[in-house]
Formats: sequence, C-alpha cells, structure tokens
Amino acid sequence: MFSFFKKKSALDSSVKLVTETSITPVAAADASADPAPERSGWLAKLKAGLRKTGTSIATVFTGTRIDEALYEELEAALLMADSGVKATQYLLDDLKDRVKDSKTSDPAAVKELLVESLASLLQVLEKPLVIGQHKPTVIMVTGVNGAGKTTSIGKLTRHLADQGVSVLLAAADTFRAAAREQLGVWAERSTVDIISQQGGDPAAVSFDAVSAGKARGKDVVLVDTAGRLPTQLHLMEELRKIKRVIQKADATAPHEILLVIDGNTGQNALSQVKTFDDALQLTGLIITKLDGTAKGGVLAAIARERPLPVYFIGVGEKLEDLETFNAREFAQALLS
Repeated sequence: MFSFFKKKSALDSSVKLVTETSITPVAAADASADPAPERSGWLAKLKAGLRKTGTSIATVFTGTRIDEALYEELEAALLMADSGVKATQYLLDDLKDRVKDSKTSDPAAVKELLVESLASLLQVLEKPLVIGQHKPTVIMVTGVNGAGKTTSIGKLTRHLADQGVSVLLAAADTFRAAAREQLGVWAERSTVDIISQQGGDPAAVSFDAVSAGKARGKDVVLVDTAGRLPTQLHLMEELRKIKRVIQKADATAPHEILLVIDGNTGQNALSQVKTFDDALQLTGLIITKLDGTAKGGVLAAIARERPLPVYFIGVGEKLEDLETFNAREFAQALLS
C-alpha cells in the first residue's frame, strides 16, 4: 500500500510516495527543524503568494497593547482574509484563551499564539492520500472551469509515475477538446496510458477506463471530468451519473472523489466545497493558485464548516509546485 505523507524527510524534495502498512499520517516535524532546500524554496513561494494576507494580519500586532481594539482589528483582518464568520470567531475565542493561559503582554507574542491556534484549527485538514487498498484505486477529480483541475491531475500523474505506480488516465472531459489534448500531453510526458473518446459520453469513458484499469492491473485510474459551475444542475447530475457508472465497473469505486478549487476565489470556494460535497460526497480537496492574489483564510473556513482533507496545495504551474498540505507550515506561511 502506498501513502502520500504530509511531512517529508529532509532527503526528499518531491511529493513522497512510500510503501506503508499503516494509513496514519506522519506527525508534523518540529517547527525548528530545517526543511530540505527544495521544500524551503516551495515554502518561500507559498509565503509570497499569501504575503498580502500576512501583511494585513501582521499589522494588527505592531502596537504595544493587548486590548479589545487589537482583537477588533484582528477580527476585521481575518474576515478580509476570507476566514468566514465561524472560523474567525473560533480563532478569536481560542486566541484569547491562549493569551490568558500564557499571561503574555507582548502583541508580537500574540501573533505566535495565533499561529498555534490556526495550525490547530487546520490540523483536521491534514491527511495523507492513500493508494493501494484497492487495485486499481479509482480517483475521480472534479472542479469548476479554470480551477486548474486538468493540470493538477497531470502533476499528480507524474508524481505517481515517478514513484513506480502504474496509472491509467480517463479523459472524461469530453466537452472540451483542449482538456483531452492537455491530458494527452501529460500522459505522454509521464508515459502512462489514457482512455479518450472525441465527443463520447463522459460516463462511458469513465466506465471503459475503470474496466481497462482492472484488466491491465493498473494501480491507479485517474478520471478527469468536465468543469462546471455548481449552479449548473444538469451538469452536476452528470457528475452523479459518472459516479454511478464507475460503481457499475467496480462496486467499491470511486475510492477518492477530489475537488480542485482555486485559492483566489475566497468564500466562493467554500460554497463550491459544500455544493460538490452534497452532490458527490467528496473525500478530499486540492487547493490551487495560492501564488496569485489568494487570501488563504478560506482554509480556516473550510476547516470549521466542511472539514474535508486537503491532500495537496499548489503555488504555480511547475511540476514541483504541487505539494502535500501541512497545517503548521500553512499557518506559518499565512501569518509570516
């Protein structure tokens, strides 16, 4: 069985796929430990992507007093960061308790306590993606147009293939020719098989891919679906159809249903999570484009209101820009 672990060793610079008998995620490493140089570079990109939010929140702690005015400013900053009302109130209450318990009187120290509070809140999102309990492991990937879904599938395919995992791609986004071509390019780069039909029925392509995956003994079948808005009810129904048809090919599948969301969409991302989860019973998330104008606080809102695992986060278009999610790292990057 294989497992994507949250925290990689200092010797590992890519998403690590390891043989493992347990699906328990590795605990976060000591925050004082130096990460691998490659990981440090990736974290620098994450910090840069979240700098706008971090600066806004950091400004709150530049005063000399810990009073109600500080908490009011922090509340406004968190809401502006798309943390949402529920997560913001939770963080404020938790932070006040931490300040009281620690008896701190230094606003700068309060910021560090906020890092601890946010990391604790986000911990529920930290979980490894496990592959190997089923053969093949069928992963259905969905998301709205432009979220980076097909690119994320390509990156994940490459990481899997690099670790010796046999992958079969299903180009079930039959409405957009560019999606099939894009997925085909990734299949060629990673030397993996792909099932594709021009103008075919997405559910039929998915069925054929799962059947082929079983027949060919593949470890993973990755199903790319057409992007759609959650308000497009007829298209959302098509996703449910794809899921039902996959189950006809393999009664235990799909084993993972992932939603790719654009980190720049703010509270709309939370709405997407809720809608797609209600329709499909999601098992995990991939957050992309955190290198743009992303505010990042939406992960706190997700943790508080719809705590689905965040398997990966992305900060760019390069292969190495898709990384496993670590709650403490993210909290530190957001509040740096």
